[in-house]
Order: sequence, then structure tokens, then C-alpha cells
Amino acid sequence: MSFTRTALYPCNPVTTRGVSSKLSSHQDKIIYANGRTIVIHDLKDLASSKTFSGHSQNTTVARFSPSGYYCASADATGLVKIWDTIGEDQSVKWQYKIISGRVNDLAWDGESKRMIVVGDGKDKFGRPIIIDTGASCGEIIGHSKVVNAVSIRHQRPYRAATGGDDGLIIFSQGVPYKHEKTIRTHTRFVQDIKYAPSGDLFASVGSDYKVFLYDGKTGDTLAEFTENAHNGSVMACSWSGDSKSLLTSSLDCTVRLWDVESRKVAKTWNVGKGISNQQVGCVWTSSDDLVSLSLSGVLNIFDKRENKDRPSRVLQAPQKAITSAVRGPSSTFMAGSADGRVFYYDTSLHSIHAVEGEGHTNLVSGLAAGPKEQLYSSGCDDRVRELEPSGGTFSFTQTLFSTSSQPKALTVTMDGTLFVVGVDRVEAVRSNQRVFELKPTYIPSAIGAAGNTVAIGAEDTKVYVYTWDGRTLSESYVLGGNKGPITAITVSANGEHIAAGDSAGKIVLFGTAGKEKITDRWAHHTARIASLAFLCPSATESATHVASISLDTNVYIYSVTNISKYVAIRGAAPGGGSAVLWLESQEKGRGKLVGAGADGCARIWEVTLP
Repeated sequence: MSFTRTALYPCNPVTTRGVSSKLSSHQDKIIYANGRTIVIHDLKDLASSKTFSGHSQNTTVARFSPSGYYCASADATGLVKIWDTIGEDQSVKWQYKIISGRVNDLAWDGESKRMIVVGDGKDKFGRPIIIDTGASCGEIIGHSKVVNAVSIRHQRPYRAATGGDDGLIIFSQGVPYKHEKTIRTHTRFVQDIKYAPSGDLFASVGSDYKVFLYDGKTGDTLAEFTENAHNGSVMACSWSGDSKSLLTSSLDCTVRLWDVESRKVAKTWNVGKGISNQQVGCVWTSSDDLVSLSLSGVLNIFDKRENKDRPSRVLQAPQKAITSAVRGPSSTFMAGSADGRVFYYDTSLHSIHAVEGEGHTNLVSGLAAGPKEQLYSSGCDDRVRELEPSGGTFSFTQTLFSTSSQPKALTVTMDGTLFVVGVDRVEAVRSNQRVFELKPTYIPSAIGAAGNTVAIGAEDTKVYVYTWDGRTLSESYVLGGNKGPITAITVSANGEHIAAGDSAGKIVLFGTAGKEKITDRWAHHTARIASLAFLCPSATESATHVASISLDTNVYIYSVTNISKYVAIRGAAPGGGSAVLWLESQEKGRGKLVGAGADGCARIWEVTLP
């Protein structure tokens, strides 16, 4: 194969205020849902994470089987898919439509033969099934509102507990699963229920700020954890491997570790203040990592051995689609997301950090790097911000420039002038001051620059090439050959080539020396071109290859010197691609390529160049 994926940097879980987010773990890996993607996040080696993109609707929950070889994931329509987590193809073994609405939680039994799925069904709120056939093996009755959580005792005799918005816990015996008793300990929504690994106990937490403990075989209520109780809704709980400790996460921005035998708090961690630090999910991994999820999407990892009241590690990543990206210093790159945040990726350390400071309040429409490693971002909040290095990561500076209209794209010329494409104009910005404004007769849609050459793509399918003298843009010539509005454009580092991609999926390569079209045969994409990037051995040498990414999820790498040769990476960006860039210059016939898109994940491939 002419390409190898060397790293995948995953997105973080999607969260909803006031809704419990379900996390599951196996060994050093945790699994969660984000959009239509299921993410297997490796806590020890971030770049080795995996994703599953087999759902056509938004996913809601995913759980590892007891062996870890399989995963069950569910979506908002009630469809459950059971798939292989070990094989590269992640083949789906079974899929069933269990309930007629959103699935909120599911649980495997200890033999991986049966499963209970609960949620917001129209005719029923949950159903136990035999995994091999999809046939029912009992019933879940007694609830009058949406069921939020379910847990199954992994030892015989089998028991199951479900909790919902009606404040009830239904205790069932099986198999087949039948209603045994209704537990009325909670006075508000039951958010989570978990059986201890030993099967002797199970715990429940809810919006009444309470944590209860029950006998695992009989369902009898044993205790309420009242000492140093939470001051907000408790959204999730998770047991230690020895069943002696319980972890709880709450909307009061704290995570508590309880000693089950004494019914007392062993440790309290304060994550912060404010809505963004509310804790909506947690899981205790077999490697003793205590993971809690903030509403902002941050994964907080605690170490019970450390005498700290803060997380020992914080894992940041996009929650929404990545909309733009640009190469940073050395082996780093930046990515902007649909919720206005910008993230800094260090591929040598395999780390992701959110850019600090006051950033954008809406989608990041563009990122650009200046000649002296300055970085700029534009957002749909009609602002352009500058980013600067700060303690091993990046932060937004205090300065900003307000554009006259919503920016579509931006680029930087050799002298550090920033060009921003708006709705009907192009603005030149230097030192946060507008130094020139171009109001063309056409509608600009994309822009690229190198040296003092500025190429503007238009909705009339043409490319307008300008020369920038530091004060004004002078039109040099016009290039044609695309079949649709220009959606992406790039200029090679030495200004020798221009590549323009359009809404029809066609890429045209132009030469600036002869002011002519070199080829229009690069028409392998079937949807809008989202991003283009030239690979140049150095700033003064000619480009050798150009990479493209499209809404059709594919990445293509074309040879500039032999236009008939290319490499195709199909399905490179599930949900559609938005950004592509080269991480390293060509070395021994190979190059490192970054691609990102709608699933919020960034992938790196090592490509044998065509």
C-alpha cells in the first residue's frame, strides 16, 4: 500500500447540559460517542486511538463487551450495532432496531450473550435481547418516563436495574428478565446506575444530589452516602475493580471518591467553577485511571495516590467538526472547530491543547501562518485574531480586527500582510489595521498567496491573480478552467503553480510563468473540494505534489511533474473532509499528510509519493 496511517488524534465526547454522558472502558482505553462517530480513546498512546463510523445517525452510547473484543453502539433512532474492536475492518457482527427512539444506555451480561437496551421508545422504554438472534429475553416494565441508565449483574443469578426520569429504579431478575420490585429512593431523575464488578452491590445517582447503595442480589436499599454529599445533580458513577470504592461526578463541578465500607468520602477533587466545568460523566479504568468528563468536553484524569485536589492530567480536543487547519512550527499544526475553538497539536509529543484566551464565539472559517511563524484565525463572529506561543502551547493575543463582513478565508503574503475574503470584498490587514480594500465585480470565495502573488478564486469559476506591492493589489491576469465556483485555492511556495478546486470536485493546475492551464484532468473527487496543499521541498524549489480533501471523504495526492500519477486515500475523513496540510517536506520519496473533517478527528498518513 502506498500510504500508512501513523496517527489518529480523536475528538472528545459531545456533551449536553443536564444530560449524563455514558463512558465505558477496557484496559487503557475508553469509548464514547460524538456525532455519528464512536471513539476508542487510548489513554496511554493518544495517536493509537480508533474510530468507528458505521452509524448513519447521531450516536448516543457505546459499551465494550466484558472481553473487550466487541463493542455495542447505539444511535438516536434505536439502532444498535455490535462490531469487532480488534480487526482493522471493524466488521459489524449484528445490528438490531431495539426500541423506536433514542437509546440512552445499554449493558452486556457477564457471558456476552445477552444485552439490555433502554432509552426513549414510543411503545417501550427498554428491551432485553439475545445478542445472537435479537430475540427478546424478558421485559423491562414499570417505568412511566424515559429510562436513562441500566446495569446488569455479571454473576449468576442474573439481576438488572434500570433508572429513569420518573425517579424509579426497577429491579429485575433473570434470565428471562422480569420485574421483581420498584425502588423509590430517589425523588428526582435517576441519572446513572452501576453494578459493582463483584456483583454484591449496585449504586444509583440522581438529580436529587443523592447517592444510594443497594444489595446486588435482592435489591434492598443498604445506605445513602450523606457525609459531604454533592451540592448538585450527580450525573454518573463508576466502581473500582475491587468493588471497594465508588467514583461520582456532579454538576457542582466536583468529583468524589467514596469508601464503600465506611460510606464516607475518601477524596474530593474540585475541577473548577462555572457551567463549563460541570461534570457529566465518569469511568474508572482497569489501569486505575479515574476519568471524569466536563461539560466543555475536557476529559479530566485523576490519580487517587496523589495528594492533589485537581486533575493530574487534562485531555483536550475538539467536540465539533474541524473546519480549518494550518501547519505550525516544527512538527505541529493548528486546527479550528465549528464551535469557535482552536487547538494546538504536537505530533512529536502526541498531545492536544486548546488555545488559551478569548477566542472566537462561532465557527473558525480560516487559519493562516505568516512568514515569521505568526498565526492568524478568522471566525464567523466577524473577527480576525492573532495567536502567539505561550509556555509550550499557544494563546490568543488581546488584539483583534473586526471585518466588514463574515470572513470566508484568509491568507498571508511574504511581507506579513493578511488578506481576508469577505462576502463581497477582500481586505488587506497589517498590525490590526485595514491598509487596503478590494471591491471586485465578481464574488470572491477563496484565496491563496505566496511571495507577493495573491490568487483569488471566485464564484464565476475563474481565478484572479494579483500582485501585492505592500500598498495595493494590481490585477495581473485571469485563469479559467474550473466547472464550478472555486471553493479552495493554493499557491506553491515559490509562486510557480496555482491549484484551484471547485464545487464540482474538479482540480485545475495552473502555471504562473506561462499564465496557462497545465491540467484539468484531476477530477476524481465527487463533491466540493474543501482544501488543497502543495508539497514543496523548500520555499525556493518547485512544488512536487498537491494534496486535496473533499466532502466525499477522500484524500488524493497528485504528482505535479507527472500529472497522471496519484494516490487515493478513500474514506480518509468520515462525514466529509475540511482541511489538509503537509506536515513535513519530501524526504526519501515520502511525505507526512494531515487530514481532518466533520468527525472532529485529525489523521496523519505517511505517503509514498507517486
